[in-house]
Amino acid sequence: MSNPNINWEAIDTNPKFQALHRKKTVFLWGLMVISTVYYFLLPIGAAYYQDLFKIKVWGVVNVGILFALSEFIVAWTIAWVYSRKANKEFDAMAQDIINDVNNGRMK
Repeated sequence: MSNPNINWEAIDTNPKFQALHRKKTVFLWGLMVISTVYYFLLPIGAAYYQDLFKIKVWGVVNVGILFALSEFIVAWTIAWVYSRKANKEFDAMAQDIINDVNNGRMK
């Protein structure tokens, strides 16, 4: 339950919160760029590198299908990377801010 006495403006202007927000924003933009570039490699490869994507790997499985399936692996990896970073760094920074609010240092 939210505490109605919390001074959200003080939290927003706090350097610790600003640092947390900046780190998360930079990190998430990096992950988004990686995922977007990787995502668009599939239609680009299918359109311009058809000979490469048609190479049979095993039975009816070709490079194009493997690349398409690798999109799932990349998405899961990105989620895992974010989870690790959030658990190790972002959550600790957020807890520090919460402790400051609970101890009355941000009023």
